[in-house]
Amino acid sequence: MLGEDHSLLHEFPEHTETIKSLIASDASFAEETKQYNALDKKIRVLELNNSPIDDGEMHKLKHERAVMKDVLLKKLVDVGE
Repeated sequence: MLGEDHSLLHEFPEHTETIKSLIASDASFAEETKQYNALDKKIRVLELNNSPIDDGEMHKLKHERAVMKDVLLKKLVDVGE
């Protein structure tokens, strides 16, 4: 769906406390989360503006977001173990 929120807290509400804790205690995680959420916002804005970039570029951005999300989720799961 176009313009859908994929921010980290929205994607993983079951990890809300872990996300907040890591943001507060792990500068690297906080920066990666900030970058992920900024990329997600950029993609949403582009989608809501009828994607004023070519499909290949949009695909690259979405792929980058997916890779970043996987990395962040692994960190969340590793902390929870």
